Amino acid sequence: MKIFANSKLQPRTTNDASQDEWKPVAVALGSNIGDSYTILEKAIKNLAQIPGIILETRSNWYKTKAIGPPQPDYLNGCVIMQVNMTPDLLLASLLEIENKFGRIRKERWGPRTLDLDLLLYDDLILHTSNLQIPHPRMRERAFVLVPLAEIAPNWVEPVTGRSIQELAKDVDCSEVHLLTNI
Repeated sequence: MKIFANSKLQPRTTNDASQDEWKPVAVALGSNIGDSYTILEKAIKNLAQIPGIILETRSNWYKTKAIGPPQPDYLNGCVIMQVNMTPDLLLASLLEIENKFGRIRKERWGPRTLDLDLLLYDDLILHTSNLQIPHPRMRERAFVLVPLAEIAPNWVEPVTGRSIQELAKDVDCSEVHLLTNI
């Protein structure tokens, strides 16, 4: 698998994906409106039911302070999946699941029932009008890096060439707390 630090492969910069080719992806999940735990658990089940997606592993849930306007704390986590679909099709699938769970986009960084962010798609570097991979702010966000480091510590973020574990050491993780009383 080419997601590890010792990989000699160069990052790809196209949006092409063969239908027979499975690629590792990382997705962040978050919720702070409604029964967040149940919403997140059901969102993972919805992801696993989509043709072309195989759920590999998932992180624990973490309680985190919200970024943006005043709002409740979040539950956050990450999943690693194998997909045989293009990044655009995967993004459309993620947005469809968000909508299914009542996601309404009112204000930037506002509260939400469900947030699904495509963080990494193999070693792809992509910048289009509707999608940027790697996620443009993932390197700054402890609520993304902590759960991602739990399940994919050696995955190399292709822009920086640094592992997720290394990136997590560069952010303040004091507001990210493992949820243990579920």
